[in-house]
Amino acid sequence: MTRVSPADQLSIALPKGRLEVRAVELLRSRGYDITVPDRQLVAEDTDGRVRVMLVKNSDLPTYVYHGIAGLGICGTDVIYESGYEFFRLLELPFGHTRMCLASRTDHDPEQDTGRLRVASKYTRFARDYFQERGIPCEIIKLAGSVELAPVLGLAPYIVDLVETGNTLIANNLHVVKELEEIKVVLIANPAYYKFHYKSIDALVDTLREGRA
Repeated sequence: MTRVSPADQLSIALPKGRLEVRAVELLRSRGYDITVPDRQLVAEDTDGRVRVMLVKNSDLPTYVYHGIAGLGICGTDVIYESGYEFFRLLELPFGHTRMCLASRTDHDPEQDTGRLRVASKYTRFARDYFQERGIPCEIIKLAGSVELAPVLGLAPYIVDLVETGNTLIANNLHVVKELEEIKVVLIANPAYYKFHYKSIDALVDTLREGRA
């Protein structure tokens, strides 16, 4: 296949880590021959149709919002926390997980008086969830292992992503309630989509249906 012109090349931000691996596998399975060399953060497929850039998961919406990358692949949790609006083009068949409220297995809900105290990395999600339901809540932001909060007595509850639940079990915690299913989606900067919609729609069809 003839290399496309730089003006027709699509740029896609991928989150470094497990989602990056799955996203590259998906692209390769659909005919985009792309390899990201070790320690490099930018690469393109052999035909020059797509250019990928690897960014920190929480930074990905910022890169797409500011047009550094026209497209991005990330979880709906990251999008929500960013507060930015994007076109959501396609739900991808990997990376699904759950946003859950969890606590120690021996915590007695009858002890809850006044405002709930909840620790989370996902402070916007947690705050909005409880506020929309009229539940008074104090949200404590953590960036590290949220599971430690109930164990060490910082907060009786956490809001966090749960995939297998093994980490909760290992720390004597359990899911109190599943709050929302989190999905991985392909997003687009609205202005970028307006100028590249034909190429983007073709990419979406290819990812959905088969090889390019």
